[in-house]
Amino acid sequence: MSRSLGMPAPGADLAGEPTDATLAARAAEGDAAAFESLLLRYQDRVYRLAVRMLGDPAEAEDIAQEVFLTAWRQLPALADPAAVRTWLFRIAHRQCLVLFRTRRSRRTEPTDAFPESAAMAVGGAPGGWFDPPRAVEAGAGVRALGAALAGLPSPQRAVWLLAEVDGLPFAEIAEVVGTTEEAVRGRLCRARTRLAELMRAWR
Repeated sequence: MSRSLGMPAPGADLAGEPTDATLAARAAEGDAAAFESLLLRYQDRVYRLAVRMLGDPAEAEDIAQEVFLTAWRQLPALADPAAVRTWLFRIAHRQCLVLFRTRRSRRTEPTDAFPESAAMAVGGAPGGWFDPPRAVEAGAGVRALGAALAGLPSPQRAVWLLAEVDGLPFAEIAEVVGTTEEAVRGRLCRARTRLAELMRAWR
């Protein structure tokens, strides 16, 4: 019997792209093309998490490269290929924490590496029109948000980024950072409260 029209092929998502599980399973068997597809799918997200955690683009690039080198070596040991996204974020989070502990002085310069939605939330102009005064204000607001995030304890910052920027559910965040869903909710609540206080001027 032929497959119904419009239905994704086995191992593919609704858009017809291979699923994470399919790519991870193939990569674990040594398929370099499948691993490259995984890298292209997640390298930007891993980098963005690292740069917001660390506040240093160069260090974030190093972390992102190390994450995928580690992934290539350790993918055969991944028990659940469908959990590869959580696994990659967990490696990145762990390596950021190691860097926090080992570098002599923590750099906390704010970074502009935030999505457009963050700029809109702190003063970007709605719609498609350009308003220079509001654009300047939005840019300053993004920098203020970067500085505010840099001032959060790293566990709160990680949870806030994974929830608010990457949109991960609490259960997955808990796996990434190695804690419980209850602890994730508590950290996120404290992070939101602190950021609301610091960003009051941008409301």
